[in-house]
Amino acid sequence: MKKTWNQHLQQSICTLAEFQRRFPHAPIDATACATFPMRITPYYLGLIRTFDFSDPIYAQCVPQSAERAAPRWLDEDPLAERAQQPVPGLIQRYPDRVLLITTGQCAVRCRHCMRKRITKHECAGVDTTTLERWITYLRAHPEVRDVLVSGGDPLLLPETQLFDLLRAIRTVSSVEIIRIATRIPVTLPMRITRQLARQLSAFAPLYINTHFNHPVEVTPEAAHAAKLLADAGIPLGNQTVLLKGINDTPETIETLCRLLLRNRIRPYYLFQCDLVEGTEHFRTPLDTGLAIMGYLRGRLSGLGIPHFALDTPENGKIELLPNAILSRTPAYTLLRTTNNKTIRYPEPKN
Repeated sequence: MKKTWNQHLQQSICTLAEFQRRFPHAPIDATACATFPMRITPYYLGLIRTFDFSDPIYAQCVPQSAERAAPRWLDEDPLAERAQQPVPGLIQRYPDRVLLITTGQCAVRCRHCMRKRITKHECAGVDTTTLERWITYLRAHPEVRDVLVSGGDPLLLPETQLFDLLRAIRTVSSVEIIRIATRIPVTLPMRITRQLARQLSAFAPLYINTHFNHPVEVTPEAAHAAKLLADAGIPLGNQTVLLKGINDTPETIETLCRLLLRNRIRPYYLFQCDLVEGTEHFRTPLDTGLAIMGYLRGRLSGLGIPHFALDTPENGKIELLPNAILSRTPAYTLLRTTNNKTIRYPEPKN
């Protein structure tokens, strides 16, 4: 008999002692585990092929000693989210959109998480007072047209809380779009049921952005979860984080993008790893991402190519592109093509 999603959560590995009892010879760092606790669902644990840090799943969910590196440019709150909350739990960096921190709970505590300060406490969901403050703020700011429901993982909220929240947002006439950021299709895909997908679709236009980092994560179970959501009419996007030793090769990202498209998930962003504490070993040079983007051009249709972006605290996302313009004159622009040839493009005479 298959486990339910609740059983997967209940049977997750959450302590160092439990991990060492089950896998006595697998590498793990006790200090890193104490600093940022672990949580691994049985499902996600089952995707590990070799129990060491060369495995892309193992490296994403098991604490390692490299997390203890603490260069001065890393921060607990790398995007300064605490300073961007006009009301508690509501983050606004852009004039037309806000992000709601609905919970600190996740099915898997990813080692590269940029909100470790929240998820390590697994704080509870949204109380009535907080929800009222959010709705009051949205009504007072009709310029906000896009609400991103995030966390932690909002699809772990009790369903009464989740749907009360979505219904409340939909009472604000100026809000046009609701988005949900979730890693559930990756780490706990059995949580996505036909009933849940149907209930979510009632809040359209509603978009779901998920977080596949590696082709191994695109399993039949994950594909089924995506199918249920897509069949319910919910557009799906994906945000991948570029992680050293996990997915930092052009071939890996190309394979991932193709698998996502096949399952009706649009590759949306390829993010440079945030400057969050405990992630220096995951960070790649910007040139790595630029080289991947250059490789993808000409090999994938535009539909399958994500935006490569760097997120910043004051200025938001900065999109980074390989330099196609080599030189310019009033008469011509010299361009580099996707297959590394040079062409001369004539500018209009006037």
